[in-house]
Amino acid sequence: MRIAIVGANGQLGTDLMHLLEEAKVVSLYHRDIEIMDIYQVDEVLDAIDVEVVINLAAYHRVDECESQPNRALLVNGMGLRNLALNCQRHGRVLMHFSTDYVFDGRAGRPYHEDDPPLPLSAYGNSEVSGEHFVRAICDRYYLIRTSGLYGLAGSSGKGGNFVETMLRLAGEGQTIRVVDDQVLSPTSTADLALKVLELLETGRYGLYHITNAGWCSWYEFAAAIFNLAGVKADLRPTTSAEYGAPARRPAFSALENRRLQQIGLAPLRPWQEALAAYLAARRRA
Repeated sequence: MRIAIVGANGQLGTDLMHLLEEAKVVSLYHRDIEIMDIYQVDEVLDAIDVEVVINLAAYHRVDECESQPNRALLVNGMGLRNLALNCQRHGRVLMHFSTDYVFDGRAGRPYHEDDPPLPLSAYGNSEVSGEHFVRAICDRYYLIRTSGLYGLAGSSGKGGNFVETMLRLAGEGQTIRVVDDQVLSPTSTADLALKVLELLETGRYGLYHITNAGWCSWYEFAAAIFNLAGVKADLRPTTSAEYGAPARRPAFSALENRRLQQIGLAPLRPWQEALAAYLAARRRA
């Protein structure tokens, strides 16, 4: 199975590349393909012999999307439409990654795949539009919602990840205020990469939620980072209202990995274990 990874230089892309044989993967970066340009999408993808396209290209600066909603829709919506059209035309499988921010967080329980999306932000809306294009256009697709990603490569688009940001701020001796009224399922890209490649081999297409098991608030996530890293930090809880971010976030957007269980795939390990493994790998690196 030969695979093209669009946006291969991010956290998840880097981990996927480490797992795949070099001869079986084509890495595509922004300099190679502009997904908003349908003609370039066709030209680039038609020039390579691949059976699967994994899309990791996205505009995911959540607060920026509030002031640039059209750009968010172009990248996360129309860009994905262009990839879906090409994959459907040539019988390729499309795998795309979406977000827990497609939900409003009012359910008070982990969301499963049959729950209807109701996003609160421009970013969430743009991701829902991309999901609709994939499901409407493609016969064979994997649509994966995940949450709170962190990986050793860092996020090239956002300059690190939450774990690295917390450790940097602690090292600078800053008072760190983190919201304690937003709950998520933090997810290691190393764990996610292993599971999505396992899923890819099943041929069981459709929508999946894939996260490390369990959930916590961002404040609890930060506290666990400092505890497991043995770092002293001036960490203080705050509320979403006090923090005042431009984009609204769901209060509870943990994801239940129901479909993975239904097809017989093992769940990912608890988020605390994944975080401990990340910090250990970080020390070794």
